Amino acid sequence: MTNTLLIVDDSESIRELISCNLKDAGYNVVKAVNGQDGLDKLNPEIKLVISDVNMPIMDGITMVQSIRNNPNYKHIPIIMLTTESKLEIKNAARSAGATAWIVKPFDENKLLEVVKKFIR
Repeated sequence: MTNTLLIVDDSESIRELISCNLKDAGYNVVKAVNGQDGLDKLNPEIKLVISDVNMPIMDGITMVQSIRNNPNYKHIPIIMLTTESKLEIKNAARSAGATAWIVKPFDENKLLEVVKKFIR
C-alpha cells in the first residue's frame, strides 16, 4: 500500500517541487493551495501533512489547530515547511500541534528523511 501525503502551500512551484520529490520516493500526493483547501482535501488515506504557515484564506497554524480538533486526524504528523524562522511563530505552530518544522529553502533529502521518520 502506498502512503498518501497532503502538501498545503500557496506557492505552485513549492507544491510541485515537493510533490515531484515525494512521488519519486514512492508516495502518493494530494495538493492544496491553502489551509481551508487542505482541510477540505483531508481524508483517511492521508498519513502526513506538509504545510506552509503564511497562506491566504486560512494559514497553516489555524489549519493545524482544526486538524488537531478533529478526533479522526488528531494524531496525523504535520510538518511545517516555511520561510518563517521566528521563535514565536514556531512556538505557536508547536502549541497548535505541529510535529516538525523545516525552514525554506530546504534540502530535499532532509525533507524525505523527516517524512520517513513519521511514516513507517
